[in-house]
Amino acid sequence: MYTASVVPVMDKLIIYQIFTRLFGNQNTTNLTNGSRDENGVGKFNDINDAALKSIRQFGASHIWYTGIIEHATQTDYSANGIRPDDPAVVKGRAGSPYAVKDYYDVNPDLAVSVPDRMAEFDALVQRTHANGLKVIIDFVPNHVARQYQSDAKPPGVVDLGQNDDTTVGFSSGNNFYYLPGQTFVGPQDHLYSQEPKLHEFPAKVTGSGSITATPDINDWYETIKLNYGFNVFDGSCQFDPIPATWHQMLDILLFWSDKGIDGFRCDMAHLIPVEFWQWAIRQVKQRYPRLIFIAEIYDPGLYRSFIFGGGFDYLYDKVGLYDSVRRLMEGHGSCYDLTRVWQQESGDFAQHMLRFLETHDEQRIASRFFTNDPWAAIPGMTLLATMHTGPMLLYFGQEIGVRAEGVEGFSGDDGRTTIFDYWGLTDWQGYVNEGRYDGGGLTDDQRRLRLFYQQLNYLVSGSDAIQNGYFYDLQYANDNGQSAGYDAHQIYSYLRYTERQKLLIICNFSNSTTYETTVSIPNPAFGAMGLDPTGTYQFSDIFISDTQIETVGLAGVSVYLPPRAVRVLEIKS
Repeated sequence: MYTASVVPVMDKLIIYQIFTRLFGNQNTTNLTNGSRDENGVGKFNDINDAALKSIRQFGASHIWYTGIIEHATQTDYSANGIRPDDPAVVKGRAGSPYAVKDYYDVNPDLAVSVPDRMAEFDALVQRTHANGLKVIIDFVPNHVARQYQSDAKPPGVVDLGQNDDTTVGFSSGNNFYYLPGQTFVGPQDHLYSQEPKLHEFPAKVTGSGSITATPDINDWYETIKLNYGFNVFDGSCQFDPIPATWHQMLDILLFWSDKGIDGFRCDMAHLIPVEFWQWAIRQVKQRYPRLIFIAEIYDPGLYRSFIFGGGFDYLYDKVGLYDSVRRLMEGHGSCYDLTRVWQQESGDFAQHMLRFLETHDEQRIASRFFTNDPWAAIPGMTLLATMHTGPMLLYFGQEIGVRAEGVEGFSGDDGRTTIFDYWGLTDWQGYVNEGRYDGGGLTDDQRRLRLFYQQLNYLVSGSDAIQNGYFYDLQYANDNGQSAGYDAHQIYSYLRYTERQKLLIICNFSNSTTYETTVSIPNPAFGAMGLDPTGTYQFSDIFISDTQIETVGLAGVSVYLPPRAVRVLEIKS
């Protein structure tokens, strides 16, 4: 019942995701569908030393800056030599950061001085490193904006689509897939008549893989899919000779790596053939062996191949652990699902799984679409952070209970902080505090919530057992009435241990029930920890309670668990 792998490297990264356009914006005018000038926009320079020092003191090790690379937007930067986009193929006034229009440039919205935008980004990277943090950015390999054209590419670089044969639907020498004889018609074309208008003939296959010249409003209609040698029309593959796109995307990865980036979060990585990742990651790591690759992936059947074949360091644990924990937080899940995740999905490579409860894609915990209460995260976040040795992620604002309420623009009232619109987060301003980033304007409840997350970060970064230890699931020894008062659907208990430290961790996921129970630790578990089951031990909480228990090992550990309570008990003889 325990996994027997201890990783030789420290995988317990604490990644803090910043949506760069929103993080430092202090303008809270918040007009629905407001422009950049009306609603404001955060800048690279807003993420100052005070902000970075605060994030480092909070306990983060890495910052994932989201929305860095230049993407399609409805804001006109033609005065700066940037070609404007047809608003009919841009989602929101600000645009989606996942509709990249130039892989070799940064988003001009983020610069105080647009001509100096890359220098301002370089300064942010240097500032981040100077404050003891590492930098992760997005790499968006599956699709680009419909009007992709690089005006910042280095000399000699062939632009995407530049050498394509548009008379054929598929060729491994092409960057895109074509629908010969058909003209693209977007779902929003009828709403816009002004120039510039996109005329796409022949139509290209949409970023989602939709083989149609007329994608609908719910599709990724603003993007076109890149061709890595997989024929979307018949399912065949042509990887020899190496497809043109492979070489071009490797050049892009190396361009950003050369700037001192410490890692890439690879968008929709599972839609790209694993053969490409194996080829590209190996070459990037030959030059930058410490650089990390994180895959956004939603197919558990691909996990093993993307780690051990593709070369990814970490994968999203969305379909398994996030979904299971979310159901528990919402009151309709079972802790048996947590056991199933490690037994059937990722237990023997859990150190490679990135755990989280919020990202830009997911609904805010505090929103009415999730729990409506940020404190509901206590057991789930504790479990995600401590269950295995892999990394964890926090989304900016999660730590103070940002709610994401209202309609911002293209992004409707859906419980997510918009990625498409210009906006100022009103419930975030107390932390920003006019650029001091000291939380001076937070409410007492927000301060307490942020303290919980900071204590969790400190627990994780200070515990040998959590960073490096084995995992032992105790459900099988306590369920089905074996331990009186133990509801195995709502309580989850497990051990984390190394030679230096041994922990018993117990989480009560119930939002309303207090449990008094005795958690049994079976003989094999004591054997695994190298402890005598007949010995007397002190169990002392090293996290957020003052629980102190003395008991003989085989007698079990009697605990009182209020709703949403967690106990991280260090075991000492």
